[in-house]
Amino acid sequence: MALRARAVESLGLTKIEPAFWSGRRVLLTGHTGFKGAWAAMWLARMGAQVTGLALPPETDPNLYTMAEVARDAASMMVDIRDLEGIAAVVAKANPEIVLHMAAQPLVRRAITRPVETFEVNILGTVHLLESLRSAPSLLAAVVVTTDKVYENREDKTWFTEAARLGGHEPYGASKAAAEIATGAMAKAYFDGDGAAVATARGGNVIGGGDFSDDRLIPDIIRAVARGCRPALRNPSAIRPWQYVLDCLAGYFCYAQALAAKTTNERSLNFGPAANEVSVASIASSILEALAAKPDWDLDPMQSPHESNTLNVDSTKAREILGWRDHFPGGQGLAATAAWYLAWRRGEDMRAVSLEAIDAYMDAQNTAPDCVSIRKRDG
Repeated sequence: MALRARAVESLGLTKIEPAFWSGRRVLLTGHTGFKGAWAAMWLARMGAQVTGLALPPETDPNLYTMAEVARDAASMMVDIRDLEGIAAVVAKANPEIVLHMAAQPLVRRAITRPVETFEVNILGTVHLLESLRSAPSLLAAVVVTTDKVYENREDKTWFTEAARLGGHEPYGASKAAAEIATGAMAKAYFDGDGAAVATARGGNVIGGGDFSDDRLIPDIIRAVARGCRPALRNPSAIRPWQYVLDCLAGYFCYAQALAAKTTNERSLNFGPAANEVSVASIASSILEALAAKPDWDLDPMQSPHESNTLNVDSTKAREILGWRDHFPGGQGLAATAAWYLAWRRGEDMRAVSLEAIDAYMDAQNTAPDCVSIRKRDG
């Protein structure tokens, strides 16, 4: 049997530590998607040896192509539902850290294609974890789910990790089921002397390079490009809006802590410290940042399956990991708008994206310590 990965150095691990990731073998699923492409660039920037597992990008344009992310990862185009294909990638990559982001992530697509959604989000996760059982060097695996895993009774609750799992539409339900499956696999096969396996529940992520269908900012970008007013499905809806690099920083810090065994938490929320911001407010702000008129229309195709209010409490992640959002609120929106404006001007989007990552790391390194760090046993 191959030797287990090198020992984790005794670093601070309350921020993203490039020294932790340098030379580290990382398997990143979903690296051709919006968040995954940013993650691949960032990990490679820190010196990680990244293997990406995903399907080809769905949209044109897409961040993976525009930012030349194939330069940052050894890309394996494999369907997450293909158990044999995944097992072959895992065997070849021999990962030390796994970040599982591959998913069917769209609520309205899940409503029209529930079987695909359940297959990808549940069975795909089980396939990956089954393959990781024979990964000799594995230290930690973070399975990314969503803020929509909770049973939402529309009472404006800020959901903690202890809240009841639910899901009143196929997407949320599939991710809640993936949480349960991950917990069962972790207890059965990884606990004890094995690798740490946990889930990360991220908020509603915004940032440059997202061109997905049925997402607020990409829909606005397309409307502005056509010279028309965007249509909003649910203007009064509240969501935990979060800048993409803040969210990814949480995942990275979590993986560091799990690998170093400074936490044994099985799940953590990652969302904004404060959030009472509506869809309409986000739309108006991003339109103004794009130098467009902050007007919108009501989409007649409103979805009755989407929650009106959703908030997640990320206190645990802040206390245990020392993680924080460095680009909250208007700063995240400004960074998002700046990326799309650069794209519209025809700039080199790989350079723009890498500059954004470097700016984030600078913000992390110069920020004062503003949270008390203590370890909680899960």
